[in-house]
Parts: sequence; structure tokens; C-alpha cells
Amino acid sequence: MIIRSRHNYSELLSVPRSYEKPKKGCFQVYEQGKMTCKTPPSPGQAVECCQGDWCNRNITAQLPTKGKSFPETQNFHLEVGLIILSVVFAVCLLACLLGVALRKFKRRNQERLNPRDVEYGTIEGLITTNVGDSTLADLLDHSCTSGSGSGLPFLVQRTVARQITLLECVGKGRYGEVWRGSWQGENVAVKIFSSRDEKSWFRETELYNTVMLRHENILGFIASDMTSRHSSTQLWLITHYHEMGSLYDYLQLTTLDTVSCLRIVLSIASGLAHLHIEIFGTQGKPAIAHRDLKSKNILVKKNGQCCIADLGLAVMHSQSTNQLDVGNNPRVGTKRYMAPEVLDETIQVDCFDSYKRVDIWAFGLVLWEVARRMVSNGIVEDYKPPFYDVVPNDPSFEDMRKVVCVDQQRPNIPNRWFSDPTLTSLAKLMKECWYQNPSARLTALRIKKTLTKIDNSLDKLKTDC
Repeated sequence: MIIRSRHNYSELLSVPRSYEKPKKGCFQVYEQGKMTCKTPPSPGQAVECCQGDWCNRNITAQLPTKGKSFPETQNFHLEVGLIILSVVFAVCLLACLLGVALRKFKRRNQERLNPRDVEYGTIEGLITTNVGDSTLADLLDHSCTSGSGSGLPFLVQRTVARQITLLECVGKGRYGEVWRGSWQGENVAVKIFSSRDEKSWFRETELYNTVMLRHENILGFIASDMTSRHSSTQLWLITHYHEMGSLYDYLQLTTLDTVSCLRIVLSIASGLAHLHIEIFGTQGKPAIAHRDLKSKNILVKKNGQCCIADLGLAVMHSQSTNQLDVGNNPRVGTKRYMAPEVLDETIQVDCFDSYKRVDIWAFGLVLWEVARRMVSNGIVEDYKPPFYDVVPNDPSFEDMRKVVCVDQQRPNIPNRWFSDPTLTSLAKLMKECWYQNPSARLTALRIKKTLTKIDNSLDKLKTDC
């Protein structure tokens, strides 16, 4: 009889509270014993095997002593340590990369800021500006005297915008509304752009924040912001409020004497000359052409002077870079005031001087509108827009092209003007703004000097009398 030998074993298990539980027995399956007996001892279990009948009677499994190293345990601890180190390294590397990216992003934003924003320093510095205890005059005086001459810091702009109460609508047009608003008890004008004219709002905001644009004959900019009203987004441009309204409205109700007439036209020429000229230096300004000059875009101030408004179509040019910034606005100017080269599409769109000459043409038409309302020898004409007698109320592009380019008509000069020295000088000046050849027209600076000379001669005449 053949007797098959079996594996006997003695096993010792370690359970909590240092209680050791020995266990002895035999494997009925040879393969099971073979696999179990080859298991190396661990801190929680030890197996001792022998072969033969009752061979495990005199053997006892021993748990390993503390501190004894086992390859498997060492490998496990090593793997865990490597994983932890890898995770820590990855987190540190990611933090470093994020730090570098944020630093570059901040530096890029600072490069895009106007010098005016750098001047005011960090956001923390801006937050300390106590808007609630200031008046608009205080804030704007600081903006001017600080050397920038542009609008308020962006954070202050947003603070002001959110504290404005709209009181009444004072004007509506194709591109939005103008409201009289109140901030800290002071009147402000709020131009609310329609959604289709978003690019005009963006352009005006960009230009009004240009350094050194602030001038007594350019509409004073206060703030610009996007806000929500009646569950819709609105684009606000907040400026000084001039209760006398536009020059267009003013001329329909008011007649002018010689002094007030010259004050109006000289102030418009001064504002236009400031726009057209480029100021060099760290706090300079680019040259700007308006492109939509008309009596509706000129406001009358309490002191009788005017200021130019609506820069939504303006063009900028810098000699240092020779870069022409036309903007990206599909809106076109007012057809009634378009120059011949615009109507016949011969304008040199890549030449900045071309846009300045377009402004001069329009200025000549505004000059004609103002001069008609000046009283001389007790006579004055009713207010009429340019070309009122040859085109309809809302002329088409083709209507204006035929009158201005084909027929080469110009606004009529009344005979009574030639009996008044001031009106005679103004008539000569406006004709020099209406040359068919754009390069033959006067510059804004030349017009300003001529009007100043006319004004001085009037003062001298009064002194002699």
C-alpha cells in the first residue's frame, strides 16, 4: 500500500491587543500547501511547514521580531514614499507654473493700461479713493492736475456710474438716448447707446480715456460703464451736462449778436484744432479727426462757448508710429455734412490728413448755420440746415452727391452779410472751407487764428469807439 505524504503546518496569527492565536493542521490538497508554505512571514502572520505524519507536533511558528526587515514590506513603504514625493513635486511644479502665468498676465495687463492708471498705482490704492465725499469737480480737477488730462480712474468711473439716478430723457436718436442724471446732487448727462451701436460706445470710451484730450471745448468725459436696466445690458457714457442743449436746438430759438456769434464759432474752432493736433511727450495725445461734425454734435455751454461731442466715428493718428487707427465701426457720418470726396468716394482712406479735411468741410457748414442767426442791421435769417433748399429733409447719399459733386453747389450767402464786416469775413472763411479740392482747404489751426484775429479787431473797434 502506498501512503501519500501530506504537508503539515503550524500557523500563528497576530490579532489586536498583542493576542497571538496558534493554529495547526494539514493541507488536503498538495498545491494548496505548496503555495501557502512559500509565503514569507509578515508582521501579522507566520507559517512553518513540514512534511510527514504528525511532523508539526514539535514545531511552532514564530512571529518576526520588531525591526526585522522584509523585502515586501520595504518595497511597499518605498513605493508609498515615492508616490507621496511625486504628488508633492507635481503640486509644487503646478504652483510654480501658475505663478509664472499669473505674473505674465498681470504684466501684460499693466502694459495695456494708460499712463493714467499706472499713475494711480495698485487696485488697493484706487479703493482708498473716497468717492462718496467728493464732487465731480474735485475728481475731475485731480484728473487734470495729476498730469494726465483724461478721465477718472476706471474703478472710480464704475463707482460713479453705479451711483447715478436717471431723471429725464432729454434727447433720442437712431443710436440711443441722452438722459439727465444726478450724482451726489450734481447734474450729469448719460448717453445710453443702443445694442446695435456698441462699437460707437467702445470707440468713445477709448478716445475719452486718451491722455490730454480734456479741453474746455471738448465735451467733458466723466465715466463709462456697462450696466443692467430692465433685464437688459446697457452701455452708458457719462459726461458733463449742458442744459442749453445742442447748437442745432439753440440756433432755432436764439438769435445772436456779433460777440456771441464769434464766441460760438471760435470755441468750435478751438476744440477742433485741439482734436486735430498731435501733442508729443509721455503725456501726449494722438491727432484725432472727428468725422461727424455737425450742429447736433456740438453743445452750448452757459458761458456762450461750445464744446464738441460724439467721438464715436473718430480716427486717430500718431506720427511716431505712423499708424492710422480708423476703428471698427460700420456707422457712417451724416450725409448732409459729407464732403465731396466722401460722396464721390475719392477720399484717400489711408491718409489721416484726408479725414481732417472732411472735418473742415463740415465746420464750414456749421459756420454758415451760426452766421445766419447773427443779427445785422436788424435783419436775421431763420435757422435752416445746410442745403435745405436743394435736398429733402432726410437726403439720400445720391441726393447729396448730385448737389455737392455733380452740380458743385454750396450754401447760399445772403446779400445782407456783405454790409457787415464780421459776416463778410465769416463768409470768406467758410468759402475757404468748401473748396472742391480737399488739400486747398484751410487747417483748423489757421481757422482758429483767423477767427481770433476777427475777434480782436472787434475788440479794438469797441475800444476806439
